[in-house]
Amino acid sequence: MSPLQVLRVAVRALMRNKLRSFLTTLGVIIGVSAVIAMVAIGEGAKARVEEAFASMGSNLLIVLSGTTSASGAHGGFGSMPTLTWDDLKAIRSEASAVRYASPQLRSNQQVISEDQNWATSVNGVSPEYFLMRTWPVAMGSPISPSDIETGSKVVLLGQTVVDKLFGSNADPTGQSVRIQKTPFQIIGVLARKGQSATGQDYDDAVFIPYTTFQAKIQGGLQKFMAGAFMVSAVSSEATTRAQLQIATLLRDRHHLPIGAEDDFSIRNLTEMASAQQEGVKTLTTLLASIAAVSLIVGGIGIMNIMLVSVTERTREIGIRMAVGARPRDVLSQFLVEALALSIAGGIIGILLGLLAANRLAANFGWPILIRLDIIAIAVGFSGLVGVVFGLYPAQKASRLDPIEALRYE
Repeated sequence: MSPLQVLRVAVRALMRNKLRSFLTTLGVIIGVSAVIAMVAIGEGAKARVEEAFASMGSNLLIVLSGTTSASGAHGGFGSMPTLTWDDLKAIRSEASAVRYASPQLRSNQQVISEDQNWATSVNGVSPEYFLMRTWPVAMGSPISPSDIETGSKVVLLGQTVVDKLFGSNADPTGQSVRIQKTPFQIIGVLARKGQSATGQDYDDAVFIPYTTFQAKIQGGLQKFMAGAFMVSAVSSEATTRAQLQIATLLRDRHHLPIGAEDDFSIRNLTEMASAQQEGVKTLTTLLASIAAVSLIVGGIGIMNIMLVSVTERTREIGIRMAVGARPRDVLSQFLVEALALSIAGGIIGILLGLLAANRLAANFGWPILIRLDIIAIAVGFSGLVGVVFGLYPAQKASRLDPIEALRYE
């Protein structure tokens, strides 16, 4: 028999018992749909994590000062000024794995325009800050090195602040706002950055030269800095090396003996991103593995029904062999029937899985990411299940004795 004839006979046999055929494929349908839905949701969550950390910046390290301790109560990192401006210069010049470094001074203040006001975060930074965070200027010009040197009273606004003070889609470049009664000229508006994974609005902030921040917003601590350093490594692979270099440099500069605790803290955002991605990946793998069990259960169901079918059709098999069908023709027919059941279940499962993923994404606000390779693997795996679990019933059918099969009642 030709392959086309085998397929036609197999499909005709399956269609004689439509409900049983559908129930047989149900395990495969559930397994494939669960795999597709879980992987789509998991990949979407992974992409959301990557997007959230990409919005922070690339290859970032945050260097915080030390902690206070009074009567056994610790103030947490950043409460004790231990970092100096000379430390920042040393990091820039001596740490070979560091590309950029910027101070980040921060204070919550009221920003006032001609007829509106808005409480937001005022940040004192250097031009390198925006390079590290991949944060371009949408309108106007960025803070320049000359603004740092002269302590210019200029300000960059985030999009949220622009919306609140001047209205949506406004261009406030060239206008003025007041911060602590000091007028600042708006030199630009930053591109919209969005929110962090915890819901922080990056655009609800304004930025001024850190030298101006010290002079006009918050008095300095002479050689100590009342804030943090933001550092970017030369590459993602060099982030850990940059962290070690900074730690060694600061311990040496702060004359900390061997065994003494650091009087600073370094937070590696790349490690945080990797940890979250690994957590999402582990969860996705777990869910996909559980779903794959359904495929195996579905395969067992196919084998069970095919064995029943062989028993029911023993006389039919005997007649076919009596009129010239070879054992391999019988083997091919039952194998194709099992394969058709599993492939049909896989296709239906893909459609249901995509539908389930979209419904979950719509209900819970999760992103989804459809991977064509996973769809191909799911279909291939379902076909493999059909072949593996259909092989034994097919072999059993092909080995029947024609005379005994014709006698079967």
